[in-house]
Amino acid sequence: MFYGAMKLSVGSTLKLAFRPWVEGLENVPADGPAILASNHLSFSDSFFLPAVLDRKVTFIAKAEYFTSPGIKGKLTAAFFKGVGQLPVDRSGVRGAGEAAIKSGLEVLERGELFGIYPEGTRSPDGRLYRGKPGGLARLALRSGAPVIPVAMIDTEKIQPPGKVVPKLMRPGIRIGAPLDFSRYYGMDNDRFIQRAVTDEVMYAILKLSGQEYVDIYATAAKRQIAEAEKAEKAARAENASNAAGAETAARAEKAGQAAEEGAEGAERPTPPRGEGGNRAA
Repeated sequence: MFYGAMKLSVGSTLKLAFRPWVEGLENVPADGPAILASNHLSFSDSFFLPAVLDRKVTFIAKAEYFTSPGIKGKLTAAFFKGVGQLPVDRSGVRGAGEAAIKSGLEVLERGELFGIYPEGTRSPDGRLYRGKPGGLARLALRSGAPVIPVAMIDTEKIQPPGKVVPKLMRPGIRIGAPLDFSRYYGMDNDRFIQRAVTDEVMYAILKLSGQEYVDIYATAAKRQIAEAEKAEKAARAENASNAAGAETAARAEKAGQAAEEGAEGAERPTPPRGEGGNRAA
């Protein structure tokens, strides 16, 4: 009931304000469990996708959204619950993965839709990164539910990092045909099968999104970007320090030259007074 009211208010607002376009809605089954595997460009992805579907979609979200103190924290928690988000404690990597799979299986066992981002985190630069094999593949193979690839288009342009006010523009959503992995049933612990399933899903997302593909994990890319920014900042600080040191040295040298010139002037003998009624000293 609460989800329906929240979806009506939030979904209607998003559709009215941003007018997202959608392709492939017929690929989402009218009933029964299914996994929606999407690229991840923006915080808003988890809101735009449910807004255009008639069925409830459940995503997982970090537990901090549900446990923040105060009135704002309670309102935030109520909002995320209302739009179908489930809290997952991500303090431990392995524990977080198991918790996500458990939550997803519970949703699918109820015959509902479960949304997941195989990249594991938002893309740092709009490109598509390598999918993490554990969560998506194990969830699909344990549940037997079909995997529906989804491509979010231009959602990262609506509210880039650091921007508070979103830009009013039309994002897009492409939904692909369901992928059946029943041929791998019972092999969910085989890491090679996990990799094969994940790569097949990522390739389907790539065809839908048209993104540039990068064969590393997005988390590794974020580390590289952070390290590069840190190195660049250190280089700028060093250059500024060197420039300041050079300027100080130049000033000291200039002051020294002035002092030497002053000393030479003091040592120079006073010339005798010339003719024209002046007497020599």
